[in-house]
Amino acid sequence: MAKDAARVARIVNETVEEGRDSLDLSNCKLTTFPVALFKLMRDVVANIQIISLENNELKFISADFMTNFNQLRELNLAGNSLKQLPEEVKVLTQLTSINLARNKFSEFPQQLTEVSTLELINLEANEITEIPLQSLASMPFLKLLNMKSNPLAVGTQTAQQTVLPFELLTADE
Repeated sequence: MAKDAARVARIVNETVEEGRDSLDLSNCKLTTFPVALFKLMRDVVANIQIISLENNELKFISADFMTNFNQLRELNLAGNSLKQLPEEVKVLTQLTSINLARNKFSEFPQQLTEVSTLELINLEANEITEIPLQSLASMPFLKLLNMKSNPLAVGTQTAQQTVLPFELLTADE
């Protein structure tokens, strides 16, 4: 545990010292995003455009995370145990890509349909049965929705035949 905490601290310190625009805390065994990191990163938070928290043990993402990193363009939360997103995901008004693959979502995170800047949504390998196609169709920049390896209802799978303004991946090819 101490080794993992030291690794996180080292990565954050390097990000701050080098003024990077990305933060990669993948594979750090995080169960939550440590609140103390907001203080450590206060001078560079506004510069962070890309965050990867892939392959951790996250069960939730806090509203504070969303509001502190509201300038994100890319967010990778794949390979965690997330079941939902906070309502505050709507404040990510510059977000173009979100990766939520290999989590525990049983319902499509509806608040994503209110992030109008999204171009790519990856929800592969979750437990989602229905997709809000009508809401998604009104998203102006959405190009790709990956829903592979979800137990989608039969009607949802055939919706692919409907003309959509974005590419919908549902079947494993």
